[in-house]
Amino acid sequence: MLTVLAFLVALGLLIAVHEYGHYRVAVACGVKVLRFSIGFGKTLYSWKPKRPRPGQDTEFVIGAFPIGGYVKMLDEREGPVDPADRARAFNNQPLKARAAIVAAGPLANLLLAILLYATVNWLGVQEPQPIMGSPVANSIAADAGLRGGERVARAGFDGAAVEPVRSFEEVRWLLTRGALDGRDVRLVLDRQSPGGERELVLRLSRLDARDADAQLMRKVGVLSPWTPAQLGEVMAGGAAARAGLQKGDVVRQAGGEAVGDGQQLRDWIRAQVQGGKAVPSSWQVERQGRSLALQVTPDVVSEGGVPAYGRIGAYVGAPPAMVTVRYGPLDGLWKGTVRTWEVSELTLRMMGRMVVGQASLKNLSGPLTIADYAGKSASLGLTQYLLFLALISVSLGVLNLLPLPVLDGGHLMYYLWEAITGRSISDTWMERLQRGGVAVLLVMMTIALFNDVTRLFG
Repeated sequence: MLTVLAFLVALGLLIAVHEYGHYRVAVACGVKVLRFSIGFGKTLYSWKPKRPRPGQDTEFVIGAFPIGGYVKMLDEREGPVDPADRARAFNNQPLKARAAIVAAGPLANLLLAILLYATVNWLGVQEPQPIMGSPVANSIAADAGLRGGERVARAGFDGAAVEPVRSFEEVRWLLTRGALDGRDVRLVLDRQSPGGERELVLRLSRLDARDADAQLMRKVGVLSPWTPAQLGEVMAGGAAARAGLQKGDVVRQAGGEAVGDGQQLRDWIRAQVQGGKAVPSSWQVERQGRSLALQVTPDVVSEGGVPAYGRIGAYVGAPPAMVTVRYGPLDGLWKGTVRTWEVSELTLRMMGRMVVGQASLKNLSGPLTIADYAGKSASLGLTQYLLFLALISVSLGVLNLLPLPVLDGGHLMYYLWEAITGRSISDTWMERLQRGGVAVLLVMMTIALFNDVTRLFG
């Protein structure tokens, strides 16, 4: 129920903001707006303002299918117009006014994203401290010399200035951008880190652009912040319970190897399967000040075509050390603007790479994945839900600016042609382009839906 409610609230808000952008600029340009609709199909509820704006008689509508919306403006191409209202028809507006009205929808979504990111910055959010967990073996992070337990003081792209780092999420975001852009990242570790103060350079430029998939961070090697190798809840009947492990146990050694943190232990457990059979091992465990030696044989899990891996039936790793990240009014707004720009840029880069075959089409997500993330983020609290809304708002704004005929960006391309040539697109070409745009969108939606089903049920 929470997933459905969170998804509908997100969808309604983002559509309303997008369409309000069109509506507000249309009114400002003197265009008569006939209908402002959120959703399509049968009208569930409609109203007209008691005090309409001068020259306006807009009907506001909520439709039965909340999968989009529209702003219907007076237009001679869509029906007869009273001669007295011809000056208020959309098609009779100057080119710059028509372009502003069309661009206002996507820009409203981008402005909303800035506000949402800024709100999170002002409210403050609990994030893990920038202490790095153990890297994946043979990954880029491991090759750079990262071992786990290091605290990052400053970070930045190699060859550029490094900035102070306040949380692990800031490091992960920088690494994600570096991996997608093929840029190396420099980490400056503080003096309290194992090995003392030093610099590490992660050669993310070695990653192939086509590696931008769900396993991207495993290839980078940084999966989670540092957590102690402590056990949480132990499932009855699981491998951990059979071995005598208990909640609160701290694992010091496994198979004769020292265990650095929870991430290292999780990876080690998953690897304890050979030839489809579990590999038993001896664990050295600390329990209430006492040292115990226990024999642990993980359960073998094989699902969804993934190679068999080990599982012990217990939560591995205590919660990481947290820090509250909060900014003042101006800093929060500026960082919200920067984050919106960075996410927009990365979104465009990924779309471009998918078009030319440099990135997998598996990165496309559709409504099922969005609904799933909406529910999960809402369950984690207000700030996580606001961050989810900001991300989807950026995606909606960027998508609508793409030069596809049925999208706002396509209409802007028509206006660019008109500005260059002095004449508008002919009706024949308009119809052809619209059909092509619909076909492209249908293909994208089909791929996204297939990816959704594969992720959620595959």
